Amino acid sequence: MAALDPMANTYPVLPPTVSKKTFTIAGILTTVHGLDELNRSIKNVACLWLLHPRLQTQECMEPLAASNIHEWNRRLQRRKKDEVLIGLIAVSFDQRNHGSREINKLANETWKSGDERHAQDMFSIFHGTTVDVSLLITYLSSYIFPMSEHIITDNMVCGVSLGGHSAWQCILHDARISTAIIIIGCPDYTSLMSDRARLSKLDTWTSGIPPGSRFLGSKDFPQGLVHAVGKYDPVGLFMGQFSTRTDENYTHPLSDREKRRLILTMNNLLRGKRILNLAGGADKLVPYKLTVPFIRWLQDAVAPGGLSGDGGTVVEDIVFDGVGHEMSPGMVKEVVRFVVESLDKNLTLTKSSLRQSKI
Repeated sequence: MAALDPMANTYPVLPPTVSKKTFTIAGILTTVHGLDELNRSIKNVACLWLLHPRLQTQECMEPLAASNIHEWNRRLQRRKKDEVLIGLIAVSFDQRNHGSREINKLANETWKSGDERHAQDMFSIFHGTTVDVSLLITYLSSYIFPMSEHIITDNMVCGVSLGGHSAWQCILHDARISTAIIIIGCPDYTSLMSDRARLSKLDTWTSGIPPGSRFLGSKDFPQGLVHAVGKYDPVGLFMGQFSTRTDENYTHPLSDREKRRLILTMNNLLRGKRILNLAGGADKLVPYKLTVPFIRWLQDAVAPGGLSGDGGTVVEDIVFDGVGHEMSPGMVKEVVRFVVESLDKNLTLTKSSLRQSKI
């Protein structure tokens, strides 16, 4: 049975629409929101990449694009004309095997719904989305601003559920992305799939002594997937810096070698970036408890005195009590707030750079 749409009740009242234009870029139908609303006198533009949930399509992200663009443009109208300003557009596209790109409907389902390769299918799909975002970032401006009418100077990503999983990877694997907003997503794919395997009572889970001890490396979570998760998944990427992988990785004292590896990785991947994690406290499909160990570790690491405390990284984590696997109206407010704050930070850095260049 298909999962419920996590965005079905996001907007009790839909916001006013914004313009949208569709381009075929690298074979992907790519929708750009807010082009007609751009102020021609503003050269620099930020792009908000919107990644939809599993079993949905890019159309469900249109209200989120409109909310952010309307709010930012409203604020721009109150700025002084001689200020350094930045415009905002949003981009959406169908994730792999969804909407216009659907090849095999079953491959979007879970173990319980009949997809025997659920773990491989889901990870490869949202990892593919991460690759697609980077590919589209490279070519987007040549399609929408062919005469360099505007310059895209910043990229932000916001994903819901499946899109949230991908947003975690986007912020880590593309230096051009400064901000990630993760909504009911998870940074720990191994724990997420292990939890689903337990609840689905897979033979590869129940046959182990203790249960679950034979799951990783089994046909339901093959060794090839274990390697991919270790390379691209946030927890796999950072916890892989340890000599051995155990549940105590988050709290055990670091060796000098582990500390050097982690500091280098964090500085390379997260320095100066901003992350907002939004979770439902009653989410059963992507339980918040699976995110807690990593998000707490990450917040400690970027705090003053932490492993990367001088890197200027921001990690916010907000849990909505009583909210299940859905994007609530309250989450929309937090998304818009964080986008505005990120754009304001972008402007501050731009102004500082301009001042220094004039000295």
